[in-house]
Amino acid sequence: MLSVRRLLLPLYVPFKSPRHYFSLKKISMNNNGGFGPSGFVAPDVSSHGSTLRSFCTSKDLSAEKCVPCNRKGLSPMTEDSANALKPKVPEWELLSDGGVMKLRRKWKVKNFLLGLEFFKIVADLAESEGHHPDLHLVGWNNVTIEIWTHACGGLTQNDFMLAAKIDKLPVESYLK
Repeated sequence: MLSVRRLLLPLYVPFKSPRHYFSLKKISMNNNGGFGPSGFVAPDVSSHGSTLRSFCTSKDLSAEKCVPCNRKGLSPMTEDSANALKPKVPEWELLSDGGVMKLRRKWKVKNFLLGLEFFKIVADLAESEGHHPDLHLVGWNNVTIEIWTHACGGLTQNDFMLAAKIDKLPVESYLK
């Protein structure tokens, strides 16, 4: 079996800090969870006056790098913004759990031990991105992954990026 590091190597994208990108494009970080060097900019009116929102429009979200989401004032993206990004991760379900928007995807694995190996591959990716989903192994072969940004209590662009990266992991041999 190939090592997880070898499998994840093609997913690595050199990363510069968000400040670098925002200073280049003169876009400030927003309250909508929007980060990244690419995307369209839409006006947003907040309590502090007019700001800008940037949304990732890259065709391949898995090529983007998750950015730290521990800054103060981070708030979840709107439902409209989440619905705009949802087509980029078509296998994932967009849901509201007690008012918290999340992404969820389910798989059936061949056996319990393969479920744990599946988790290990996802965990290694999540650790490399610094963005950690909730992993559930229900029964002996039902795997569920839920993604949302715990720091803001909802979805950010990082969640869609991580979902796209998980979709690219070579896990077919584990699945029923």
